[in-house]
Amino acid sequence: MLLAPVAASGQDRGMTAAPLPRPIVIAHRGASGSRPEHTLAAYDLAIDQGADFIEPDLVPTKDDVLVARHENAIGETTDVAAHPEFASRRTTKTIDGRTLTDWFVEDFTLAELKTLRARERLPKLRPGNTAYDGKLEIPTLAEIIALAKRRTRETGRTIGIYPETKHPTYFARIGHPTDATLVAALRKAGWDSADAPVFIQSFEVKNLRHIHTLTKIRLIQLMAGEGGPADGATPSYAAMLTPVGLRQVATYAYGLGPDKAQLWNGDVATTLVADAHAAGLRVHPWTYRAENVFLPARFRRGDDPATHGDIAGEIRRALGLGIDGFFTDYPLIGVDTRNAARDLP
Repeated sequence: MLLAPVAASGQDRGMTAAPLPRPIVIAHRGASGSRPEHTLAAYDLAIDQGADFIEPDLVPTKDDVLVARHENAIGETTDVAAHPEFASRRTTKTIDGRTLTDWFVEDFTLAELKTLRARERLPKLRPGNTAYDGKLEIPTLAEIIALAKRRTRETGRTIGIYPETKHPTYFARIGHPTDATLVAALRKAGWDSADAPVFIQSFEVKNLRHIHTLTKIRLIQLMAGEGGPADGATPSYAAMLTPVGLRQVATYAYGLGPDKAQLWNGDVATTLVADAHAAGLRVHPWTYRAENVFLPARFRRGDDPATHGDIAGEIRRALGLGIDGFFTDYPLIGVDTRNAARDLP
């Protein structure tokens, strides 16, 4: 894999981002269209399918071990409800303004979590993945790093990781801060520089600014199509996408991770990619999924939400805008589409 040529963060590069050899393919929670998300099986398959990076969302256990779950609420993605010994752990919490009743990772030790098994989060859309329900553990960050390193040796390709810090302000508030823990784990793996095969991402701003003081690893500012960062660092993501906002992001981040919809105004491209590049930022939009329900109308096939539409067509359109990488639940399609678009082997 050809990694982006990088200088240290400021993230220490010229104000205009130079072209890359080829965009990177980021396996969103692993090959999550084909295996239950955030499992070693999903990450391993993504590597087999040619992904450049595997993406774990990270949350801390009660004993401060970082594990991969999309959210700290785990009732939907594990069999915890089938464990009577944990029935009393079900509780109500407010996280980033949202109140929900569930079981939460931070109320379990790692040993307790390892007694649970993963379940498919979208069984109606991905019924084939339910065949793996009850068979796969919740992986730790250390296990994911070990997998990436082992598969790098086996494949001769550099397999990177692209961890997301989930709800960092919430976790710091309840006594489980994750920034230093993440950086320490990456440093232990030998990854502490701008050319390490790692990106750290967050929807919040203050924790990325903090991480920027701890490591030279490349940082990605995630942005949603609505609202703003949960830490209140700026009133809206929209404000961050102005030329002034992008220049501010470039003082601590290497790039942006926008909602893919932000690339378009209907069928017309926005100036987001060009504006980000002008500020010296890379652009890695999320998330390209095959199911109709996740696709713009022009790429759907039929009316069934679960039917696979033209995900390759959607990715091709984005590549035509000059994006520097993209997140996908279907890395095999992503890799094939990327390679065909750039006429690369």
